[in-house]
This record gives sequence, C-alpha cells and structure tokens, in this order.
Amino acid sequence: MEIKKLDCTKLQCPQPVIMTKKELESMGEGVVEVKVDNTTAKENLLKLAASKGLAVDIEQNGSDYKVKIIKGEGEIPKEEKTIKKPSKISSGEEVVLITSEFLGKGNDDLGKILMKGFIYTLSETMPYPSKIMLINSAAKLSSENIETAENLKKLEENGVKIMTCGTCLDFYNLKENLKTGTVANMYDIVEALKETENKIIV
Repeated sequence: MEIKKLDCTKLQCPQPVIMTKKELESMGEGVVEVKVDNTTAKENLLKLAASKGLAVDIEQNGSDYKVKIIKGEGEIPKEEKTIKKPSKISSGEEVVLITSEFLGKGNDDLGKILMKGFIYTLSETMPYPSKIMLINSAAKLSSENIETAENLKKLEENGVKIMTCGTCLDFYNLKENLKTGTVANMYDIVEALKETENKIIV
C-alpha cells in the first residue's frame, strides 16, 4: 500500500488540510500520514477525512499529532459516514461572509451598532441563509459580543450553520469564549463560498 508522508508542523491554516487533500486526490489506494503540531490542524484533518468517508488513525507525541488517513480498503462503509460533503446549494439559499465586527466604514461605534442591527435583522427575517461565516474581527460576534452571539445562536437553532474562523479566534484569544456555531478553517470557508451562487459579503 502506498504511503505518503507530510510534515505540516509550523504551517498555518488551511495549508495542512489543503496539502493533505491534494495528496489524497493524487493517489489511488494508500495512506497519507500527516504530522501537525496543534489540535486545530488535527481537527481539520479529521473533518476532511470524515467528509470523504475515510478511516483515520491518530498518534500523539506531546503537542504533535500524526494523523494517518486511509484511502481504499480502509474507507468507512457508506452507512457509517457521519459527515457528508454538502451538495451544491440550491438557488434561493444564501451564504453570508462577515469580515469585521463593524458594518461599513467610518465611525467604529456606529459600525458596531449597524452590525448588531444587521445580525438581528438576519435572525428575524426569512428565508434564513444556509451559512454565516465569520472571519477577522467578526470572530468577536460569536464569542465576545453577547447580543450578537445570542442572535447567531437563534439562527443556529433554526438550522443556519454558523462558522467562525479558528485562526481568527486564536489571534484574538477567543476560542474558549465561542458561544455558538463551530470552529472553521479557511478550506471550509472557501468550499462553502464555491458551493453557492448566492453570496453576501459584508
């Protein structure tokens, strides 16, 4: 069985998952063995494997992880897959990418008020978007800002997928404060944007 080894230590998101995806796509059957040095990278690799229905073996050595993704005979039977790659979002559904805790340019205090109103309006009007993705200082909206986090939580309870950039949460030291949704990587965000024709970017 073919074995490909990748040393992805010291690489930032989403490099480990993208490099691993390319190796998996280039091989028939075999194992891609990836070394990473943080839990976020490890979790991102697990998501990738799960989305493709592939078996995984993990070894931990201190803060380092060796993630083995098995393609071929080790694939998980279709009925056991828990995460499926979403199909292309149908026309009428929207993906919202929020790039800042402020809405618009100008006065920051006004920008925060406008963003609060924007997210509240999203939570009160239908149809809801299918996904809301938060990057850069927008990570504060699902963690630090109580009011916007509550409205995002309401959206999540109504089926909207809330995705906050893990690198951004780390940068602002907010990962432990995440109040709603899931931690996402840049690969997840790019794939979500590519899968729909209807995008709102603010």
